[in-house]
Amino acid sequence: MRELEELQKEVAKISALENEINELIELVQIISPADGGNEKEKKEIEERTGELEKALAELEFQLLFSGEYDRSDAIISIRSGAGGVDAQDWAEMLLRMYLRFAEQNNFKTKIDEETRGQEAGIKSTTLEISGAYAYGNLKGEAGVHRLVRLSPFNANSLRQTSFALVEVLPVIAELAEVAIDSKDLRVDVFRSSGPGGQGVNTTDSAVRIMHIPTGLMAASQNERSQLQNKEQAMKILKAKLHKKYLEEKERKRLELKGEHVSAEWGSQIRSYVIHPYKLVKDHRTKFETTDVENVLNGNIENFIEAYLKNLKK
Repeated sequence: MRELEELQKEVAKISALENEINELIELVQIISPADGGNEKEKKEIEERTGELEKALAELEFQLLFSGEYDRSDAIISIRSGAGGVDAQDWAEMLLRMYLRFAEQNNFKTKIDEETRGQEAGIKSTTLEISGAYAYGNLKGEAGVHRLVRLSPFNANSLRQTSFALVEVLPVIAELAEVAIDSKDLRVDVFRSSGPGGQGVNTTDSAVRIMHIPTGLMAASQNERSQLQNKEQAMKILKAKLHKKYLEEKERKRLELKGEHVSAEWGSQIRSYVIHPYKLVKDHRTKFETTDVENVLNGNIENFIEAYLKNLKK
């Protein structure tokens, strides 16, 4: 029903756009060829043409979403890597960037689990972003993100390189490819370390689920009840199992073709340099900008579009 509603909205948007184009054509045709119309009519045509070009560009961007799960909600996991406290602070900066991006694009967000660093930042977090094409927008963010800056945690303000790993998964309602046997699950409950309120960190309501055969784990701690946290953790675990299934399927395909297969995450996908110069560069698409602050404030649309266009090549 949700997919049907989204498709109906898209059809309505295209129909409305067709009507606007036809109306604009009629307006142009009724203007006298001799005088080219008055200034007011000219200005109206220019303004409506600009609006139509913008609307068409948005529709063209939507055509880039062709993946099976692009319409799905997304689960983003962020883990600090090499770099100590700076890396933990960097992980929190990335979390803020994705929260800002979601807010600007009217996506709903919910932090399922978070482990904070002792001094600053976060060691890890899991964030769910809900809305049409959330996964399609954010799937290209998966990988290692590298930050170069003067460390705010060093008395001598030395230059520090920090790393954080971002994992992006689609929310999948049913997992047809992989059967989950309850006997293969280990469920642990513990006291939440998140914000207080509603009894969240006063009872053992947080839940961690481990899929014993694969060793994959998922946790949720910010729901009000143990049952809600268990349901949310299962949702995350399903997404992780599906990702593992697809990776294994691709690995076997490449092995049959005789191509090199690496189980590593690989080098960074994007570098954010604040010192000695300002630059954000995606190493896959070569797209870059010097407006680092704007990017860290959630304006990553240009990087998303460059990645999606690169997939089409």
